[in-house]
Amino acid sequence: MLSPKKVKFRKCFKGRMNGKAIRGSSISFGDVALKAVECGKMSARQIEAARIAINRKIKRGGQMWIRVFPAVPVTKKPAETRMGKGKGSPEGWVAKIKPGKVLYEISGVEEELAIRALQLAAAKLPFATKIITRSTTI
Repeated sequence: MLSPKKVKFRKCFKGRMNGKAIRGSSISFGDVALKAVECGKMSARQIEAARIAINRKIKRGGQMWIRVFPAVPVTKKPAETRMGKGKGSPEGWVAKIKPGKVLYEISGVEEELAIRALQLAAAKLPFATKIITRSTTI
C-alpha cells in the first residue's frame, strides 16, 4: 500500500475540491492514459487495485506510470463513540483528484490492449474517467 514516509502534520483539514487540475493534466510519459473527468478522493487501496488490474491485462508487457500519490491522511473515530473529544486517529491515505488529472499512463503495448486495461482500471475508481491517447491530445 502506498503511503508517505514522513509528513509535516499527522492530521489535516478536509478542504474543498473545486476547480480543474492545472498540473499533471497532459500525457508526459506513455502513449495512452486514464484521465479524471470528475473530482474525488482516491484511496491507496484503489490506486493499488487499478494498478494490479492494468498489470494483469497487459501481462507486464509494456511500461506503466502511476501519476498520483496518496499524501493526504484521512481520520476516523472509533465505532460507537460519543461526539466530541477531538478528531479521530489517522486511518488511511488518499490522493485528492481534480478533473483533468492524468492518473495512469501506458506505453509499449498495442493501443487496443492498453485501452482495455485502462477500462478495467476505471471500473475500480469512484469517479468518472476517460481514456486519452497521445494522438488525440495533440
